[in-house]
Amino acid sequence: MDFDRVDDYENVEMTYLSFLSRGYIAKNRHIFEKIELTSFSKFVLQSCVYGTPIFKLGNSGSKLLILSGIHGNELPPQVANLKLLNELIGEDLNNTVYFIPFASPKSTMNNERSFNEVDLNRAAHINGSLSNAIIQAIDDLKIDAVGDFHSTAYNSNPGFESVFSSKNPTPESVLIAKYISDDVGSEIITYDISGSQYKGAVEDVSNLRGIPAVTCEVVSPFASVGAGSSENSFEQMKSFLTYFGF
Repeated sequence: MDFDRVDDYENVEMTYLSFLSRGYIAKNRHIFEKIELTSFSKFVLQSCVYGTPIFKLGNSGSKLLILSGIHGNELPPQVANLKLLNELIGEDLNNTVYFIPFASPKSTMNNERSFNEVDLNRAAHINGSLSNAIIQAIDDLKIDAVGDFHSTAYNSNPGFESVFSSKNPTPESVLIAKYISDDVGSEIITYDISGSQYKGAVEDVSNLRGIPAVTCEVVSPFASVGAGSSENSFEQMKSFLTYFGF
């Protein structure tokens, strides 16, 4: 994948994963009102008009991915991802960190869980799907670990702040989850084998390919940003990076 340096931001590079997923994030007031509109945030939102952007900071150490927006109506992690990206601009990082704040801008714009009626967290193993394009990027970029960040509502699955992991075939998934749990208090949910409950999650497909991955959940009503939820997701993201000594 070829990245281009972003003008006015010395350590930021970007490219696109898809041009079919474009959307106007600002049309969704439930997320737009929660975004701090820095000049870089405005640039990211403008980039989403053309598709799914991926941003790169740093050029050393482990290659890590912070992903959010697989479900477009799970808003807190998308707010947190953009906040973290803003915070790390200009920092001297020990690792190379890739950010996908809005996996499906169209879905976020419409405040919808699916993209073109496809649940992207059940389609990462299907060639041609948007989430499979993310998997291909993970392979192409030789990503060392993946953090996929979601939100869950009460009375849904799982319905509480948590971090998903699996023991096999990539046991480091569990180590990452334990670190995040100990650090921020998210409850661990661990499966013996990746993909044993359902197929197509980015976390599971990554783990099955030998790339340690976790899925982190915070609690918020779907299609809105509940009180404290974006802050909790932000702390999960920082904990994921801290595991790797960022």
